[in-house]
Amino acid sequence: MLTADDKKLIQQIWDKVTGHQEEFGAEALQRMFTTYPQTKTYFPHFDLHPGSDQIRSHGKKVVVALGNAVKSIDNLSQALSELSNLHAYNLRVDPPSFALQLLSLCFQVVLAVHLGNDYTPEVHAAFDKFLSAVAAVLAEKYR
Repeated sequence: MLTADDKKLIQQIWDKVTGHQEEFGAEALQRMFTTYPQTKTYFPHFDLHPGSDQIRSHGKKVVVALGNAVKSIDNLSQALSELSNLHAYNLRVDPPSFALQLLSLCFQVVLAVHLGNDYTPEVHAAFDKFLSAVAAVLAEKYR
């Protein structure tokens, strides 16, 4: 699914994300909650106000997990196994509840806003494929 060029682009752009995980993650979550308010129901215990500690913390966790996936881009199943198990067996979150497609869209907007001209159509296409692959791996435990 991901070509060698896709992987190279993703890894190059990820170098620009490093150091901004909390900021980018919180912004992506906040965009998701604003644009798709129905996703708030999956976080009933969170303070969903912009800039809350819980949004910043969870946003950072999400982006750090994506960073681990980037590092192991050739073996996403292994890289995301623990996270998939957590959501499937401990948290018992069903795949649609992940809202991964919606969060992926919001994360891509954050990348485009912060990276400007570096977020080319080719980078966008590569990230779209990458985030779709991540979502598929996280949903594997439900099959």
